[in-house]
Amino acid sequence: MTVFAAIAATAAERSASLPGDQIVARPDVVMDRGFCLPAPPQAVWPWIVQLGKARSGWYLPRRAERWMPERRRALRRLDPRWQALAVGDVIPDWGGRRATFQVAVMIPPAALVYRSVRGATNLSWAIILTPAGTAATRLHLRLRLGPVRRQRLAATAGDLVDRLTIAGLAAGLRERLTPARSPDQAC
Repeated sequence: MTVFAAIAATAAERSASLPGDQIVARPDVVMDRGFCLPAPPQAVWPWIVQLGKARSGWYLPRRAERWMPERRRALRRLDPRWQALAVGDVIPDWGGRRATFQVAVMIPPAALVYRSVRGATNLSWAIILTPAGTAATRLHLRLRLGPVRRQRLAATAGDLVDRLTIAGLAAGLRERLTPARSPDQAC
């Protein structure tokens, strides 16, 4: 299995209506990713809430983070100061110096949806947690963009960047959640 196959959304995930889809009602580009994590949604949720620039970071695996300056590495523990997130909160994003995300929907421990505007493009980013068995979580991420002036570029180069970052996130989250793993946690 390739690293990209490990983050592929299922057909059902791609066709599902998700919280936040109405933020970009007519997207030009939609990117769906999905992967399994070895912990129930209640255990994954705090990691999702604290995710982000100037917060706990982007959860890359150790083998990738070892090449980064220490101050740029993501947290490997839950931090109470990043657990207070609410609808309307604005957090910085890596999309540029002034790029931010605003919390649009928050349904613990099932859905966190961000919204943002980048130039003339509106975007929404939904992070959906679904129980998978008794002790695992299926994480579904959907990025919706519109209007997009260079749709082909967004659908190719943007898709590649999204695949790489989500593959890193999936590996980093699995690494952080693995210590409590048991045989029935696969999905």
